[in-house]
Amino acid sequence: MGDRKKARDRAVAAGLFGLSAGFVIAMASSEAFFDWAFARHENQLSWFIRPLFIIPFCWFAYKRSLTGIAAVVLGILTSMFWFPAPDEASEQVKMFLQFEKDWLTGTWTFSKGFMALLAPLSLGLLALAFWKRNKLVGGAVMAMMAIGKVAWSVQNAGDAGASVIVPAVVGLIACMGFVFWALRRAEAKAAALP
Repeated sequence: MGDRKKARDRAVAAGLFGLSAGFVIAMASSEAFFDWAFARHENQLSWFIRPLFIIPFCWFAYKRSLTGIAAVVLGILTSMFWFPAPDEASEQVKMFLQFEKDWLTGTWTFSKGFMALLAPLSLGLLALAFWKRNKLVGGAVMAMMAIGKVAWSVQNAGDAGASVIVPAVVGLIACMGFVFWALRRAEAKAAALP
């Protein structure tokens, strides 16, 4: 990538990361927006789509596109409200989301701050693994992210936390399968070039 393209990539990525930060600030500062977003997040389509963002995230990291990575991060954050609030949601889903809302709005401690930083840290490690084209480490990070989400959910929200197991497992299988298939094709195509 030439210097001008790199500079443009960094500038656009900075703007997209700024929008992501704005979303987080809006969620933290507007109770009405927070409640609206969580009401729509009861639609489990948003639970199934979120893990699938790992596919383009890994691809853009592999292609070393900061803009692509930043766009996916914004998509992950905002996808919770892309779908309409369901007419009916299971009790488990409602209980788990209430737990998440209470956790986010409760008192923040050092350990809670550390736990909250694990998600962006994990994404950073995942991006680094694929940026460096280390598929083994990338796969391990993907698996640890899914296992970590399930473990945290079940440990902290009990039976209600179990509602994330199916979306996490389906997402992990789909992501790992597609990412490794796509990377294998990209590497074969690159190897065939003169």
